[in-house]
Amino acid sequence: MMMLNGAKPPVLPRGLLRLVRWLPPILLCLAVPSPCVGGAPVTEGVWLMDAKVAVQIFDCGEMMCGRIIWLIIPRDAQGVLNRDLRNPDAALRQRPLCGMTILWALHPVGSDKWEGGWFYNPFDGETYRVSARLKSADVMTARIYRGLPLFGKTKTLQRVVHGTVEGWC
Repeated sequence: MMMLNGAKPPVLPRGLLRLVRWLPPILLCLAVPSPCVGGAPVTEGVWLMDAKVAVQIFDCGEMMCGRIIWLIIPRDAQGVLNRDLRNPDAALRQRPLCGMTILWALHPVGSDKWEGGWFYNPFDGETYRVSARLKSADVMTARIYRGLPLFGKTKTLQRVVHGTVEGWC
């Protein structure tokens, strides 16, 4: 192929040609706000509930889960970590509360709400349904219930810094 002035067109190296071809879509992706990049609130971290227990919230397969990492009274009188003594399954009553997953399977519904999860309360040995909503960067509410949410309790969780007081697991 010849240009009008008789010269041959410049030949771009193969790697540069690929870059030139992919540059417009890459720039478009960076220019358009995406709910998946930087827009979704971050719930991962440590959350205090009822000034009795701190739960570490983490992602478990695109769902929200939580495990106990602080207790106001983490040990019994003998210095042993508190156990799951009220569990209806006798075989599980010797597992320590510290590190126990008590919140699981919360599915995201929008950017600041989760539903369809489960909450195990080791203080009464019961398992409840749970939904959650992020109210601000440091405040989350959880609706814990059996049957209909209308008949449940709302708990407020406050984000805290890990390791700031005694009782960490």
